[in-house]
Amino acid sequence: MNDNDSFYAHLDRLLAHIERVLPARPADTDLDSAIAFRWRKQANTGYIQAVSQPHNIVLEALHGIDEQKRLIDQNTHQFVAGYPANNVLLTGARGTGKSSLVKALLNKYASKGLRLIEVEKHDLTDLHDIVERIFHRPERFILYCDDLSFETDEPGYKALKVVLDGSIATASDNVLVYATSNRRHLIPEFMRDNLATRHIDGDIHPSEAIEEKISLSERFGLWLSFYPFDQTQYLEIVRYWLAFYGSRRMTAPMREEALRWALARGSRSGRAAWQFARDWTGKHKLMSHPSSCKNSL
Repeated sequence: MNDNDSFYAHLDRLLAHIERVLPARPADTDLDSAIAFRWRKQANTGYIQAVSQPHNIVLEALHGIDEQKRLIDQNTHQFVAGYPANNVLLTGARGTGKSSLVKALLNKYASKGLRLIEVEKHDLTDLHDIVERIFHRPERFILYCDDLSFETDEPGYKALKVVLDGSIATASDNVLVYATSNRRHLIPEFMRDNLATRHIDGDIHPSEAIEEKISLSERFGLWLSFYPFDQTQYLEIVRYWLAFYGSRRMTAPMREEALRWALARGSRSGRAAWQFARDWTGKHKLMSHPSSCKNSL
């Protein structure tokens, strides 16, 4: 055996040893096993993982966003029925129900074949791989990106643009992208970007930098904006969640505590209302049944 043969034999043994110690390549979850999934990465290999206990919120639990609910529900109904529908961008104030709305739609339409795959921002470069794995399925899939925003030149930005519109391959008709963000244009805009804006015969021509930054948002066919709740809306959400947890009515002390709770957090959001209701209900149930705590200890 010459030196080359000896080298290659040694290399084969080394590679075999490495393969034995490396973790096994994860396999995709059976897509019939759940209604919600996550895209995961292990050793640079992506796979679809089932969510065993998806959030079971319903549309009726979301208050103060009736028009947004109507529009996205109509779009999702079209999609599930097999008719044309749009990718959706939900933007605006935090805690106003953007992500909860997407989860509620999944619960409403899961029995009609709707499925959801959550994709983290740093995994958006894998969108084509995800679509390749589900395009042949009979279900309708929402690729869900929560709290989406990009810094300039992030790779996921261009990958999402291509999937939404512009790829040489036609997008699969059983896939839509629903994304939530606190920023409507998804990429930060800087004052320097406006310096190249030109005025020609009275018309404003934005710079190429600005055009690039708004182009991603424009690829979503449906934009839904969410605004901070006023005090009346906030208290109505508090009332709903208190009733959900067993309080028949909201008393004056409850109302005052709910307002103080929102003031301490600087937000009259739906999330703050839900958190207050849980805090109030838990504390008062514990006060009513102190022995249950002792028994648990």
